[in-house]
Amino acid sequence: MIKEKAPGKLYIAGEYAVVENGFPAILVALNQFVYCTIEPSTNGVGQILSHQYQNNAVQWHRQGDQMVVDQRDNPFSYILSAIQVTEEYARTLNQPLQVYNLQIDSELDSASGKKYGLGSSAAVTVATVKALCKFYNLPVNKDQIFKLAAIAHFSVQGNGSLGDVAASVYGGWIAYHSFDRQWLAEQRKFLDLTTLLNLPWPNLNIESLTAPANLALVIGWTGKPASTSQLVDKISLFKAREQAKYHQFLDASRRCIQRMVEGFHNSDLNIIKQEIRYNRSLLQKLAERSGVQIETPLLKKLCQIAEEFGGAAKTSGAGGGDCGIVAIDGHADLKAMVDQWESNQIERLPLAVHFVDNVQRYTVTIK
Repeated sequence: MIKEKAPGKLYIAGEYAVVENGFPAILVALNQFVYCTIEPSTNGVGQILSHQYQNNAVQWHRQGDQMVVDQRDNPFSYILSAIQVTEEYARTLNQPLQVYNLQIDSELDSASGKKYGLGSSAAVTVATVKALCKFYNLPVNKDQIFKLAAIAHFSVQGNGSLGDVAASVYGGWIAYHSFDRQWLAEQRKFLDLTTLLNLPWPNLNIESLTAPANLALVIGWTGKPASTSQLVDKISLFKAREQAKYHQFLDASRRCIQRMVEGFHNSDLNIIKQEIRYNRSLLQKLAERSGVQIETPLLKKLCQIAEEFGGAAKTSGAGGGDCGIVAIDGHADLKAMVDQWESNQIERLPLAVHFVDNVQRYTVTIK
């Protein structure tokens, strides 16, 4: 029996801009996981099981008389895509395919099944790819695992940056520059996976960051799940209508993340906090101009309370619900801040940064 895991993630800054080729964001991997277990079938029939996802709801809409199901929020779509891509890679290496039972267990959702917004689709994709690579004894490193999982995830979601996949693979704090997904889609038509995994991917860059020793990351959950895919779709409409304003947002976001990365390099918590606040203001302006609610009333309250205690806070990811993050000096009165959150129906998630292989400092750059 083989068991692998992949951590959840949160965006710290750079949301929405990072979906554009080469634009950066900062993410962090967290110590809650999706587990994938695989063992050979004994009767020639395989099963895919998940206690968390068996009642998962998917959204759909009408397109003329057709019912169109949105598979992007359905974890089973990512599991099946991860299987398809990894087994395609196994075939290129002349590995015979087998029948097996695969089970998924997730810590990334609440006890009642609600999504915390911790990147469960990316984590389930990464965990499945890692487990199958071990099951088939495929010679892969972290870069190749990322690329396999990115191909699988993008074939389902179609509009994300894949930064959440990178966080699940590499762990810790990372600065992530998104690659050219259109290039990937074109190359998939002509190249086998062995060739594609060994090519440099245009604009892709992943850098491990070391956080200042006094930085405490505090995460609050508003209890309202949000669909990243659908929010990104709405921002895409704004991009089409208001290209000049959208590019102003992109340029400002890029400069913000560059300054924040320097804050990490220099272990300067004040710079990091300053840029988190600035990134929040950029997202607020984007929301105002696009008509998309990124910062809900509860997320705004979460940020207000954090600021009263000297923290820098903002929405994490697409917003519209889910989580807010706070960067704050670890010597602040965190208990009092969390008590105020709880009195406003904001739940602190007791999460910590997860470092892959327990390595807290490493550098990986993919050109």
